[in-house]
Amino acid sequence: MNQQEIAQYALDNLIKAGADKAACTVSCGRKEEFNVEAGKFSLLRTLFDDSLSLKALCGNRKGVTVINKLEKASIDKAIEDCISLAKSSLPDEAEDIAEKLENKTFDHHSSGADLDRLFERSKEFVEHVRDEYPKIILEGMTADYNTNQIIYLNSNGVVFNENKDYYSMSSMFSANDGEKASSFNFYEAAFASPDTPFADLGMHSTLLAESVKSLDTRMVGGKYVGKVIITPACGVIWDTILSCFISDRPLIEGTSRWKDALGTKIADSKLTMSLAPLHPGIIAGERFTSDGYESKNTDLIRDGVLSSFALSLYGSRKTGHPRSENTAFYNIEVAPGDTSLAEMIKGIDKGIVLNRFSGASPGPSGDVSGVAKNSFMIENGVITDALSETMVSFNIVDILGNIPAISKERCENGTCILPWTCFDGITISGK
Repeated sequence: MNQQEIAQYALDNLIKAGADKAACTVSCGRKEEFNVEAGKFSLLRTLFDDSLSLKALCGNRKGVTVINKLEKASIDKAIEDCISLAKSSLPDEAEDIAEKLENKTFDHHSSGADLDRLFERSKEFVEHVRDEYPKIILEGMTADYNTNQIIYLNSNGVVFNENKDYYSMSSMFSANDGEKASSFNFYEAAFASPDTPFADLGMHSTLLAESVKSLDTRMVGGKYVGKVIITPACGVIWDTILSCFISDRPLIEGTSRWKDALGTKIADSKLTMSLAPLHPGIIAGERFTSDGYESKNTDLIRDGVLSSFALSLYGSRKTGHPRSENTAFYNIEVAPGDTSLAEMIKGIDKGIVLNRFSGASPGPSGDVSGVAKNSFMIENGVITDALSETMVSFNIVDILGNIPAISKERCENGTCILPWTCFDGITISGK
């Protein structure tokens, strides 16, 4: 059976087996991958990723099953398991499936498979790191060409088809000089064609160069409250907003400090944050949601006002708030500001540039505490030394209202589009 036949077979048989409503997603992916370890090519392989996701509603009782084998025997067993789970689960009136609006097919293709060019770019990057950054140890790198075909059907008549392909790469690296070593760092990017050298993707070259600078570090000395520039390489702010305040779990459980804040000002008016899977700078962004709706770009915060929660259909029905028009939590866009990065740095007497944050997951209060990694001191308007053993702590609700500047410049890595953002009121401490 092909994908369409598998999806229709699964849907029909869920209904025959006793489901009042049902939905299924069939996904067939293929990846051509080059691997580099310790600066040398180690592997070329082809990976397949096939899956079938089933959802059945028996009354208001839900069953969900996911399998990665698409032959008939496995599908039949998955249908049986899904119905069994539904009949044994607790009823929940918020459970439902998407209503039919407009069925669509989405084709968003890159320049097509060019594995020779991808290999040349990979080889070029390995040689570039060796020649331009001799103190960098390229611990690992992968370069991929990905294709994916997805079909979603539900018993309300919703049909979505998606065909996409794209390239991606990731690297992990650190610097070493005798007994001195920097903290490891990593970078990843998605792209439509291998026309651009890997070192020129997003912040890749910047982070490589900064790893070398991080061989020599110093502590900030003491404790103070100051300004921190969050770079596009550090997602702690944007991830925390989604996970702690505006997604299903914190709103359903009532732990979100913004549960009653929709339509009110919750951040500095400079801040506009969106989920933007359809932005041309986003490669292979979401075209339909996992619960069966066409995806649209959505402003979460506009000019400092909370304009939308990021709720699924279930979250919406559970809380009574509107459903989000997409679930692309990995496709974040933050609007640019009116200050250049150079001006932003020049305006800080004492602060830090934060490239990577290492700490525990923030709690529902929004308190964040951890170690600044791959980060640098700002003194008298100039970036000076790399930092070691430096802690940062803040409450995200508090600092969102204290944004001195957002950069005009933004960085695109194919999945997110982010500026450099300066926050004030962050506690910085070290020995």
